Amino acid sequence: MIYTVTLNPSIDYVVNMDQLTEGAVNRVSTEHFYAGGKGINVSQILNQHEVDNVALGFISGFTGDFIKGSLHEKGIKTDFIQLKEGYSRINMKVKTLSDETEINGSGPKISNEEIEKLYQKLDGLTSEDTLVLAGSIPASLPDDFYEQIMKYVEAKNVKVIVDATKNLLLNVLKYRPFLIKPNHHEIAEMFNVTISSTEDLLHYGNQLKEMGAQNVLISMGGDGAILISETGEIYRSNVPKGTVKNSVGAGDSMVAGFIAGYQKHHSYEEALRLGAASGSATAFSSDVATREYIDELVSEINVTKL
Repeated sequence: MIYTVTLNPSIDYVVNMDQLTEGAVNRVSTEHFYAGGKGINVSQILNQHEVDNVALGFISGFTGDFIKGSLHEKGIKTDFIQLKEGYSRINMKVKTLSDETEINGSGPKISNEEIEKLYQKLDGLTSEDTLVLAGSIPASLPDDFYEQIMKYVEAKNVKVIVDATKNLLLNVLKYRPFLIKPNHHEIAEMFNVTISSTEDLLHYGNQLKEMGAQNVLISMGGDGAILISETGEIYRSNVPKGTVKNSVGAGDSMVAGFIAGYQKHHSYEEALRLGAASGSATAFSSDVATREYIDELVSEINVTKL
């Protein structure tokens, strides 16, 4: 089984308007509500690929009920921990003709008792399972929470995939995650360098491998993606034609597509192909991608071995 963990799920409230005027009444032209969070995005794309998975995490209040209900309507299994207090956050995204503004909620406080319930769920994992840790850590949890989780499941030989930034990612490498997925900007931030070529990306990607990552998947936006595999092989994918409508969730979709491709074909080349198609399909959609659109783009993805 594949388990995704979203520690701070959200309702993404996305509104469109011609312009946003401070200090005045603004009226929207369209509005949409989505269940949000990086792990949840991974679960949704895995579901599109008909890959069985369970979404884990913490929810609370009526907003948490919406998140859970929204996923169940899509046929996604959940095993969330219901918090006693607070509300799952609402992230508001205001899109105008010229700009995009985000106002993100902070989310509820998570108690030690509720943290323990998450560990109890992880007790059942085995070496046949995959655990996806994605996104930021809420302020009420310790900064090293991902490290604590990886240490907790280390003896179970679970495949752990981490999609996080900066120190959250660097600090888990000692536990040898199966896959990490930084983008080129995040690599530059992690190493405090300027990335100016593919050779630079390969250099620092290999450093991440030396630090413990088994597979390093680097997304490069409009320049495609690079995979440095555990066997030392390097693959690069292109980007299909399309207009970017929504960059939120594209990286998560790439992770989910990679997982689905690897599970179905046991090939890193095919995993990268499906990952690149899934990420692009979400980027070209207003919400996370559909299976039909992903399948349409797969034929446009060329994977070459460097």
